[in-house]
Amino acid sequence: MPARLFLSSGDMIADRRFDFARDLQLKGDLAAAADLLLQATDLAPGFASAWFTLGDIREQLGEHEQAIAAFRKAQGADPEDRHGASLRLMLLGADQLSNMPPAYVRALFDQYAPKFEKALVDDLGYRGPELLFRAVLAARAAVRKPAFFKRAIDLGCGTGLAARAFAREVDAFTGIDLSPRMIERARATGLYAELEVAEMVQGLAGRPDASADLVLAADAVVYLSDLAPLLREAARVLMPGGLLAFTAETHGGEGVILGEGLRYAHGAAYVRSSIAAAVLALSRLEDLSARNEDNAPVPGLVVVATKT
Repeated sequence: MPARLFLSSGDMIADRRFDFARDLQLKGDLAAAADLLLQATDLAPGFASAWFTLGDIREQLGEHEQAIAAFRKAQGADPEDRHGASLRLMLLGADQLSNMPPAYVRALFDQYAPKFEKALVDDLGYRGPELLFRAVLAARAAVRKPAFFKRAIDLGCGTGLAARAFAREVDAFTGIDLSPRMIERARATGLYAELEVAEMVQGLAGRPDASADLVLAADAVVYLSDLAPLLREAARVLMPGGLLAFTAETHGGEGVILGEGLRYAHGAAYVRSSIAAAVLALSRLEDLSARNEDNAPVPGLVVVATKT
């Protein structure tokens, strides 16, 4: 994944103390790093990167309440929450689950874009688009319909991996992604008739009713805690008989959890009920892993639903 985001305090001395603190943190001298970060925040009280890093160190030291306090300061210093302090607060049990801050996701993938495909495919064994492709073919075969689509929407399109997998079966692709740098790379593939920088639900909301016969979301719903708004918009945008296909990470319990990797995992029962609530018909739900983590498959689901 990309290097941690740094937002300058605007104070050269505070920034320098932050740099020294990060070096000490990486060397394992957490107490000294925390002391330097407190000095930096004394100089620049609105130094979001210093507060966030201090929260990380407090958590490493097992100082639960102090970690929460530091992450709250980071959140207050940067209302867009580009560091994702709100996610760390969720993991610490200080806040209830909610969707990720869009600015955090954008910053994450803008940094990630230059090495996205190598890291995802080569390092993590990513296979989401291929799994979706097979699932869509199987869903079409089950109802004896051809697997060809006139208009498809690729949510969280990234660099275009899903469009590449479906290129021969789709006449015109629209790609939607929060990251401008990802959109630049998707544009370079020549696979998309249209590209839009937008959050997934927002991007779908701008589309006419019954304007697509396929909606894909490969490794994208892991950034949403609540699937209901996305599924409702997908159902509206799909024409009758159209398909929604997505990969998700999952877990053995109920509902939705936020994992240590800062990705949401959706229980199978939650996915089933959410699809039914969106008035979509579940065509396929398979226990298949789309990627690895620490050289082991991450529990996952491959889902295909039909607009009836």
